Amino acid sequence: MPESKPSSSSSSAAASKQPGGEKGSRQRSGSRRTQQRTAIREALVRTGRPLSPQEVLEVAQEDVPSLGIATVYRNLRFLVDEGVIKTVDLPGSGSRFEVADLAHHHHFHCQNCDRVFDLHSCPGDLGNLVPDGYVLESHEIILYGSCPSCPPATE
Repeated sequence: MPESKPSSSSSSAAASKQPGGEKGSRQRSGSRRTQQRTAIREALVRTGRPLSPQEVLEVAQEDVPSLGIATVYRNLRFLVDEGVIKTVDLPGSGSRFEVADLAHHHHFHCQNCDRVFDLHSCPGDLGNLVPDGYVLESHEIILYGSCPSCPPATE
């Protein structure tokens, strides 16, 4: 006589009732992910500038010492998808991330330490630079140089 196996629904129910079962594990890891996401977002708020994933890791580990780089990348993607943070793409450099609710601004990229800083000003209407027949939809200005913490680059 063939042995009957418990249906997947009954083993699922059993697992959710067991301490450490599937449902219990998800609840524990869910709260942990929330703590990690909070630490990642707070890292961006605290520093007040766009951060690379490695910089996010270093700052967020002050709040969650066990945080790893894979978790940072996973949560950065989640936070971008949710509209909480946005990506700052720099030509020839890896993406940085900043909080999404900032007013229009531009960036300064230090060529010595590779950090990126917000510039809270804009030269204004750039429409006069656009050739006839073109329509300006947006712009991004990135200035390059040395930050106050670094010696000026020598040529």
